[in-house]
Amino acid sequence: MWRRSASFILDNRTPNDVASASRPESLALSPPLQSSAMADADANSAYYQTRAAHHGVVTSDWLAQAQAAVGRNPDDLGSVVASEAEPKPASDSGKPFSVIEEFNNWRKQPDLAEAVAAIRALASVIMSSEATTMMELEIELKKASDSLKSWDKTSISLTAGCDLFMRFVTRTTALEYEDFNSAKSRLIERAEKFGEISTKARRIIAVLSQDFIFDGCTILVHGFSRVVLEVLKTAAQSKKLFRVFCTEGRPDRTGLRLSNELAKLDVPVKLLIDSAVAYTMDEVDMVFVGADGVVESGGIINMMGTYQIALVAHSMNKPVYVAAESYKFARLYPLDQKDMAPALRPIDFGVPIPSKVEVERSARDYTPPQYLTLLFTDLGVLTPSVVSDELIQLYL
Repeated sequence: MWRRSASFILDNRTPNDVASASRPESLALSPPLQSSAMADADANSAYYQTRAAHHGVVTSDWLAQAQAAVGRNPDDLGSVVASEAEPKPASDSGKPFSVIEEFNNWRKQPDLAEAVAAIRALASVIMSSEATTMMELEIELKKASDSLKSWDKTSISLTAGCDLFMRFVTRTTALEYEDFNSAKSRLIERAEKFGEISTKARRIIAVLSQDFIFDGCTILVHGFSRVVLEVLKTAAQSKKLFRVFCTEGRPDRTGLRLSNELAKLDVPVKLLIDSAVAYTMDEVDMVFVGADGVVESGGIINMMGTYQIALVAHSMNKPVYVAAESYKFARLYPLDQKDMAPALRPIDFGVPIPSKVEVERSARDYTPPQYLTLLFTDLGVLTPSVVSDELIQLYL
């Protein structure tokens, strides 16, 4: 087992480096097309609709925002992000508070991960609660968490984020010995702290990964991942010389989005059709992917095609690195590709599909741990075999 703590990396950085904190970015994509055979949008999971909604607006100011953030204390990053366009609880406007409405308000920020939006919404539940006892408040918080998880049962990060929030905020017994107002204030403090930790996770991962990106290397990426983009952006801002191969990411063209953002950073980037992965793998030095969820076995659930890329990389002795925030660690143990709730998405082949032809519409697949090399997380750099131990620590 090999790992390096985030504090070790951060403590050995220069003051100028420590002061730098990049801002999350907004991304470009035209709305995905839908074939005539799949005109029913309700058949698509909220998992896919969320991804499409977050990246359907063209914006180009994220790099300027990142540069403007230089000089800020990383400890203030969470509060800065939270304060901008922060939704106000519904109770402030006289309307009944709705955790789903609050969650949807946070989701309107394209730079905010779905799980972090859920964490912020749950924090608002505590602040807006009219409960008079800790038991009532915990019951109210549990109902809100269950409502969010039911909103999209296919989202792994949403479920994991809610579970971790509940465990982090309510796990101490010291609350039993305080008066209610003090206990509620403590819960609010913990909720805000958890939100800040989740917001800063992406930056910590980017810092941890820099020792593994060397000058002259070629990196293969698949799909669009905010944290992977943060990793590559940090390497580019550190004046490292590397190039990136982006898979096209059909059918929603996520690779086009990522290649567009990398081109803005003046990173040499080459766009590949998805079926050219094996053809170009001999030119690749490493594979970097994100994850929708990290499961107990140390494997990952991610965009469709990740599994086959990991298989090709493993057969050619290329390292496969995963960048994932700890709030995506889920208490799941899939045994095969079908052992998880399907997340469906529309598929457009550009031509009419006969009604008798069945189309595979799953949005993601499962990559077993034996095909992964390391996971870069805000908990440190982990081997897949260590994930189960970290999950135990998270949920203790």
